[in-house]
Amino acid sequence: MDETVASLPQGRMLVDLGFRDRHGLIGTYLLPEPEGYALVEVGPTSCREHLLAGLSRAGVEPRQVRDVLLTHIHLDHAGGAGSLAEDLPEATFHVHEVGLPHLVDPRRLNESARRAWGEEAHALWGPVIPLPAGRVRPLRGGESLPLASGGELQVLATPGHARHHLSFFDTKSQTVFTGDGAGVLVPGARYIRPAVPPPDLDVEELLQSLETMGSVGPTHIAFSHYGVYPDARARLKEAAEAVRRWESLALEAARRDPRVASLVQAFTEEEHRHSREAGEAPDLVARTEAISALPLAAAGFLRYFRQRGLLPPGP
Repeated sequence: MDETVASLPQGRMLVDLGFRDRHGLIGTYLLPEPEGYALVEVGPTSCREHLLAGLSRAGVEPRQVRDVLLTHIHLDHAGGAGSLAEDLPEATFHVHEVGLPHLVDPRRLNESARRAWGEEAHALWGPVIPLPAGRVRPLRGGESLPLASGGELQVLATPGHARHHLSFFDTKSQTVFTGDGAGVLVPGARYIRPAVPPPDLDVEELLQSLETMGSVGPTHIAFSHYGVYPDARARLKEAAEAVRRWESLALEAARRDPRVASLVQAFTEEEHRHSREAGEAPDLVARTEAISALPLAAAGFLRYFRQRGLLPPGP
């Protein structure tokens, strides 16, 4: 194995998806099942070859992947599902029932990517290919899948980042896989950044979901962006504090000037200040931006504030 595949306790593995040809931005997790492997997240279509190469380096045949679990349908987590259907011929894909129709018929996902990213959308994410309906199982939270050595993977409903967001708890390794529900912690980061994009951001639900993740008693926390860390409940508390801090900062900026640019400026100044005080590498804020852009956070908060009547209606 090399740096693209990391061995974790209890036979689990982390595969780096090489997003934007960089290490440590998007990861997928391999968990041993009684008769194969489960895969948590697949990343975008643009990372398909990295994922397949990672499986090979991990010594896993594509046919051994029996279950693919998606935390939500945003392109950096699930955009590549349809493109992998033939590559993973034995796999059942599991996704929240609200998000499922958009993977079977991804026209709206492709359209939203073009609106948000313009000409860069194809290079960043690749196209979202329809996932055959017969290969998908809907989830809503409360389900479980057996894992090797007597453990199971429990499905947790964790809305807030998106209303169709799920997290997964591995009872054997006591690890909670948080998707975007607990934010972003890329390698080298000293603190968690919230993941708070439009259109579904709901701060109260997000905070409740962090409590839900903590209530199952995890000892480790696995971020899709990126890696596994100990002291899971302390990290979840840190994530909640970060959400509250960003919410306060965003509302103050929005009441002065309710435009995306105003909030981005406020976030940028705060991030650079906090990063310097934490002793992070000078390029860390820019690296985090590559996977969690501040304009999306600004747009997410503005939409949320207007929905809650905290700001006048806007464009």
